[in-house]
Amino acid sequence: MANLQIPAAAGTTHDLLALGALVTRLDPGIIPFAEANEYALHVSGGEYNVATNLSTCFGQRTAIASAMVDYPIGRRIEFAVQKAGVTPYYQRFTSDGVRGPNMAIVWSDRGQGVRAPVVFYNRANEAAQLLKPGSFDWGKIFAGTNGVPGIRWFHSGGIFSALSPTTSELVIEAMQAAKKAGAIVSFDLNYRAKLWAVAAAEQGLSAAQASEGAAKTLRKIVSYVDVLVGNEEDLQKGLGLKGQDVESKGKLDPSSFFGMIESVTKDFPNIKAVATTLREVHSTNRHSWSAVLWLDGKSYQAPTCKLDVYDRVGGGDGFAAGIFYGLLSGKSPEDSLRLGWAHGALLTTTPGDTSMVSLDQVEAFAAGGSARIQR
Repeated sequence: MANLQIPAAAGTTHDLLALGALVTRLDPGIIPFAEANEYALHVSGGEYNVATNLSTCFGQRTAIASAMVDYPIGRRIEFAVQKAGVTPYYQRFTSDGVRGPNMAIVWSDRGQGVRAPVVFYNRANEAAQLLKPGSFDWGKIFAGTNGVPGIRWFHSGGIFSALSPTTSELVIEAMQAAKKAGAIVSFDLNYRAKLWAVAAAEQGLSAAQASEGAAKTLRKIVSYVDVLVGNEEDLQKGLGLKGQDVESKGKLDPSSFFGMIESVTKDFPNIKAVATTLREVHSTNRHSWSAVLWLDGKSYQAPTCKLDVYDRVGGGDGFAAGIFYGLLSGKSPEDSLRLGWAHGALLTTTPGDTSMVSLDQVEAFAAGGSARIQR
């Protein structure tokens, strides 16, 4: 099995290009939805979060390929993308002012104490569902010069892939172009049974058929992937791999995750790295947090820390961004893992889905820093 070889930055246009849906997240804070009168609006999207984190915290040159609707909510999202310094590649749609197409809404409160966070969606007539092969000129986007790829790293995920049959086909088309250009390909499994079931129901399929179809689709996608993000439950349910009962092990015990690597590499010899966070939830606001990485045949584990969580949404994307930054920067596997672990932890201390912390803060925490006051 070949080791992970990341293209150098010189001569490239972007360090990372993400493909995914841009959404708005409406957040009432700790107030239950039925009682809330005010909501904070966060621009989000699993793949976009990674691109934004890499840009704002880690100083990387990132881009997002997505759907954009030309109406005021779309413009609000465009402003956020611009502010984050992320280069957009949009397939544009026009709203009819009544039924859309729309930019999707994710409703997500923060919960508090023993009251868990609540998440639900309004993705009806979502513009991103309409994306399909041919929506983007990958040849032009990935084009480089003198044998140097235009983009070093391509990233997408399971939530976007689940939106419609055409979005998963688009992911595969983009990955094929990325591989041809010599870029690293990563994928966050982010298995969400509800999304796959709804998409399947629209085609008249049963829940069982939805699960089988999801695994078939994700397995095809993962056959193009170099770096896979996902825990043992994602690997089992998303890829149909056999493993230990994920509920029988402690949430911070990496043995079931590392125990599945042989199955992963047997079915997908193209995979060079697999990473995930480990989280044990004591209450909504108190978590134990760690992370693990398997890279080029070796296993690594980050320390375990206690988190006082303000807003947990986006922590996994924060982890992915940090570990990608470490690898893109040529840091060791241990340091890359600790950067991802530290950034994901710090992201949970601020509102919203994307990073509000600095690289200095991430590096200090990764090196064993504390929460003592900085004067």
